[in-house]
Amino acid sequence: MSRRGIRHALAMGRLVRVRRDRYMSGQATDDVRQAVRVGGRLTCLSLLQLLGVFVFENTRLHVHVVRGASRLRSAEAEGGPLQPIGTRREVLHWMPLLGDVEMAAAVVPIVDALAHAVLCQPPRFAVATIDSALNKNLIRAQDLRRLFEALPRRFAVLERLVDRRAQSGPETIVRLWVRALGCRVVPQVRFAGIGRVDLVVDGWLVIECDSKEFHASWGQQLKDYRRDLALAQRGYVVLRLTAEDILYRPEQVQAALRGVIETRTR
Repeated sequence: MSRRGIRHALAMGRLVRVRRDRYMSGQATDDVRQAVRVGGRLTCLSLLQLLGVFVFENTRLHVHVVRGASRLRSAEAEGGPLQPIGTRREVLHWMPLLGDVEMAAAVVPIVDALAHAVLCQPPRFAVATIDSALNKNLIRAQDLRRLFEALPRRFAVLERLVDRRAQSGPETIVRLWVRALGCRVVPQVRFAGIGRVDLVVDGWLVIECDSKEFHASWGQQLKDYRRDLALAQRGYVVLRLTAEDILYRPEQVQAALRGVIETRTR
């Protein structure tokens, strides 16, 4: 584009200037713009949230920058210097990318974002994030292998915990808790005439992980209760958990899991 064309596009809002000699579409999201303004590319939890992948919590901007990068800027104010590390809201990732990236790319490849996310989260949340990316078909089996080959060796144990069948992050977390209790747990089991359930533990306990998004209406709750009745008629115990409790009251949920499982196995 000519300088005149750039000025016209800026005036019309089709382009936005994010830093010197860097322009983006006026439709680009704020997080992507801010990552480029800093001097890097959007990555880790910030990019995964944008793609609809499960992450537990994230209130900071995750940016990948190449080693030796200079003239980094704050995401908050165009042209302003990057604030000291203790006060800025950006999280900078310096890990080399796994593959070649186009110079103009504003985001890192999904595999790199996942690698950064593993380093940024507790292990159970990291597994839930990878499960989510697999379930959404954002990565393939060979990408998973590349991911763990790039990570430090201590994370290799997580690979065998990954399961693409998981339909939600809270479901993955509960599955890992139940495994830690020494139980066999199978995700996404289909029952004839009833439908699919989230988890079946040791062939007798059905665990459903409900979110407000899909279970808030009375009609849906009535459907859930009738499914529970049908499962009880077949001899299954049903434990229905909420995503909010799983994520924000984990001790109480873990105590409930231990209580119901230990009572059955005495």
